[in-house]
Amino acid sequence: QVQLEESGGGLVQPGGSLRLSCVVSGGIFGIYTLAWYRQAPGEQREYVAAITNSGATNYADSVKGRFTISRDNAKNTVYLQMNSLKAEDTAVYYCNAGHTITENPADFIQWGQGTQVTVSS
Repeated sequence: QVQLEESGGGLVQPGGSLRLSCVVSGGIFGIYTLAWYRQAPGEQREYVAAITNSGATNYADSVKGRFTISRDNAKNTVYLQMNSLKAEDTAVYYCNAGHTITENPADFIQWGQGTQVTVSS
């Protein structure tokens, strides 16, 4: 059973940066496709970015060019570097692990606690 622990959120001003981390335990980390999702207040959870086990990346249009997903297989960790943050990026951010890129959060049953990102002046 996969366990997910997100960290790195906080309060940042518009235009600022944050780096999120997610440690994935259970299973074989190196074979997973890893992804980030987010959920803003009153909104449905949405896809943000994914990275395959070969390092291929995919991004939602809303974050393309601003966010970068990466992974460190030696540390069982996936990262999300977020630059040029906007107020609309405010959300709880979650990671997950699977075997394909999926933009549908409903494909996952298990989630971590998430990490809050607030972009505000």
